Amino acid sequence: MRSGARRLAVVPLSALVLLAGCGGGDPTETAATGTSTSAGTTSSSAGTPSATTTAPATDEVTDAPPFPADTSPDTGEAVAGEGPTVVTAVRVGSQDGADRVVLDLAGTAVPGWDVAYTDAPTQEGSGSPVEMPGTVFLRVTLTGVTNPYEAPGTPETARGVYPGPSGGPVQAIYYDSVFEGQALAYLGLDAERPFRVYALSNPTRIVVDVQR
Repeated sequence: MRSGARRLAVVPLSALVLLAGCGGGDPTETAATGTSTSAGTTSSSAGTPSATTTAPATDEVTDAPPFPADTSPDTGEAVAGEGPTVVTAVRVGSQDGADRVVLDLAGTAVPGWDVAYTDAPTQEGSGSPVEMPGTVFLRVTLTGVTNPYEAPGTPETARGVYPGPSGGPVQAIYYDSVFEGQALAYLGLDAERPFRVYALSNPTRIVVDVQR
């Protein structure tokens, strides 16, 4: 089991630049933890097998670690911060050599994570099977997440299936909401592939890159 090194960097908001689909710009963000990078934005209603995709966004990272050829579980520890920790959006897109999935978070706290391959996706709490595209699945568990009823003023992203980028290994993402302080998501892939996970700050987000 590998564990991502964690460091939280503060970057002025003016330094963030959305690239793909949102105009050009220079990469100016810094990595905050472990091993991964970002994606394009989608939203979905509960139980629907698809979602409306808006313009993809690219989060460039100037000091991300080299992409490890690794399919073993990836874990990271939480870092304390301000405000509620709520998953506010799921974004997905393509980068050079990887598909990138991003979970945007409210507040400055970084949740812990446990990302590993699993046989079949199931809903947290009920254990009911999840119907989604993919032949193998990455389970993404975030710990130290604020329960929705504890932060009614911070909308959580919708539960449901988010489509992956066309032609890439990530065929879909399922977000399952929060149960007892844990947020759960699944990535449906075409095959078991190396992946990496890390966090970025300003704004806070957890990123999963799946190697093409």
